[in-house]
Amino acid sequence: MKIGEAASASGVSVRSLRYYEDEGLIVPGRCSNGYRDYCRSTIDRVLAIRSLLESGLPVRLVKAALPHLTDGPEADPDPLFLHEVESYRDRLAARIAALTAQQSALDAYLHEARRTGR
Repeated sequence: MKIGEAASASGVSVRSLRYYEDEGLIVPGRCSNGYRDYCRSTIDRVLAIRSLLESGLPVRLVKAALPHLTDGPEADPDPLFLHEVESYRDRLAARIAALTAQQSALDAYLHEARRTGR
């Protein structure tokens, strides 16, 4: 499928598809006229990329993780890479905990404000 169709099928913009290609995250085929040609497996890869990027994972870690997520297990991942992913996960967990605490404080405030009629 052409780039516009691929953008619609994957839910990302044409610009994002070009960016993913520039970063080496995807390699679409090429038609004889030079147009990009996206197959279903590339669209599936784009969906995985999008999910990882939306979670906040930096492009360099997405690039390192993709072979293990979309192409099947190749070799054992580099321990340094695993450490980086674990560190990211721990930072994400800390952010979630902070947001949860903020939400609880707001809930308590709203509950008290409603109770006292303020």
